[in-house]
Amino acid sequence: MKKKRFGAWLCTIILATMLSGCSASTKTGNDPVNTPDDTSDQPDTATDSKADDTQANDTASGGKKIAISMPTQSVQRWIDDSENMRKELEAKGYEVEIQFAGDNPQQQAAQIQSFVEQKVDCMIVVPIDSKELTDVAEDAKNADIPVISYDRLLMDTDAVYYYASFDNKGVGTLIGKTIAQKAGLDDLSDGEYKTIEFFMGCPDDNNSHRIYEGLMEVMQPYLDDGRLVCKSGRTSFEDTCISRWSQETAKEWCKNYLAGYYTDEELDICATAFDGFAYGCKEALQEAGYIADNWPIISGQDCEAVACKNILDGTQTFSVYKDTRVLAQKCVTMIDSVVAETEPEINDTEQYHNHVLTVPAYLCNPDVVDQDNLKEVLIDSGYYTQEQIEQAE
Repeated sequence: MKKKRFGAWLCTIILATMLSGCSASTKTGNDPVNTPDDTSDQPDTATDSKADDTQANDTASGGKKIAISMPTQSVQRWIDDSENMRKELEAKGYEVEIQFAGDNPQQQAAQIQSFVEQKVDCMIVVPIDSKELTDVAEDAKNADIPVISYDRLLMDTDAVYYYASFDNKGVGTLIGKTIAQKAGLDDLSDGEYKTIEFFMGCPDDNNSHRIYEGLMEVMQPYLDDGRLVCKSGRTSFEDTCISRWSQETAKEWCKNYLAGYYTDEELDICATAFDGFAYGCKEALQEAGYIADNWPIISGQDCEAVACKNILDGTQTFSVYKDTRVLAQKCVTMIDSVVAETEPEINDTEQYHNHVLTVPAYLCNPDVVDQDNLKEVLIDSGYYTQEQIEQAE
């Protein structure tokens, strides 16, 4: 990491405080980012929208430009995350540009290259496929542009400065422990068992490996002693990972499992690592004739509004909640530190090795949401309104 001299930085701060204020503007791909109904997944063309002139809350921002590279608008979570960061950054006086790549790694690489050419002051990246970003990450490094990985770790490069995410192994552990508790695995008599199938995340996403690791640390002992039976035999990460987090693939897999292995007995547990997978399993189960009386346990992750609606109606058992408002705030404090050339708050310096270096990280804590605590955790906290959940599609 290249560092400018502290004295130069201090002069910049003093000069900034002498200025009367600064103007913040936001550029986003696929207008408008803050419209929940806009989930177009097409590659984005940046459009300008000027925010009201505002006094910067942090003199270190100094009108500096922050670029945010998001994977897609087809997942509500990325729209929400980008909007949370935009609000936080604009309030501090930063100029912000957000681009969504339509889940196209080449498009994301081109958008990041554009950020490099613009000489932005800091870049936030949620990689779709790190293999496609190594060259542009190197360009960012050579241009002395700090890169912060957000939620997904950018692999195979030394260009990444910091990582802001949730404890992804902890996500897997929560899924496993909650399944075990709700299925009553510890209370089964000798010879009793529950059937289970696994739907894990995209192999290109480092988080998927960590979630699988945490989940299987809990599930493997039950598989070994026979209290869990996976009739398809597909329990390895390689056999259970789903490319691009595809809901359609999860549905197809579940249909095939039900037709091929569960004609004589029922599937008891769909262990999924993503709410979208839970939706796919729900559709497959409904088409196979499953009803409330024999509905399996279905896990998820992200607490999307649709997932919350499904939890309340009983077609999804639980989801792992990650308060992206907190994550966005932590990422913004990282940006402040990088811009000011100080050290941000870090709580993990060991877990996240990207094949080149161990990336310093701040990991937020996830939680489980089910029917019992959904109102308290999500509605009472203001994360969702009751209407947002009821109207989710």
